[in-house]
Parts: sequence; structure tokens; C-alpha cells
Amino acid sequence: MKTHAVINMDFPSKELLKTVIKALRPETEIKSTHRSKVRVESKGKTLVVCFEAEDTSALRAAINSYLRWVLLTKRVLKSVDGFTSINEQDGKLQN
Repeated sequence: MKTHAVINMDFPSKELLKTVIKALRPETEIKSTHRSKVRVESKGKTLVVCFEAEDTSALRAAINSYLRWVLLTKRVLKSVDGFTSINEQDGKLQN
């Protein structure tokens, strides 16, 4: 039995959303399993992730993976933004 889910996530800016979509795009283009299929798109400042899977286990696995990747991407971007802000305040480039 096929299962479906759609998750909508709001972002503070279209730029951040675009970056997250770019990070997720390779995962949607390379099919790692035949049990699930995922589509990623944007609507305004909202990330829309559509899942289709052969069963609930595959659906759960796909959802968990994509939510982790979104969270990881947001954390990395926040980290980089904090690093950039610190460097701009000091006026120095640090390694």
C-alpha cells in the first residue's frame, strides 16, 4: 500500500530557503532506494517536501532523513553566519 506525506516548513527568508533546497536537491535527484520518492519545492518562503513510499516504514525513514538534513543545513548556515559576523566585527579574517 502506497503512503504519502507532505511537510511544509516556513523560513525567515527566501535566500535561506533557496540554500536549503540546493542542499537537498542532490538527494532528490539520485534515487537511493526504490521504496520512496521525494519532491522538494518552494512556495514563497515555505519549503514543501512531498513524500511517497511503498509502506509506512519507508515513509518514516524518508521523512526522518530529510528533516535531519534540513536541520543540519540550518545549523551549518547559522554557524557560518555567526563566524562571518564575528570576523566582520573584528575587521580581521580568521582561519
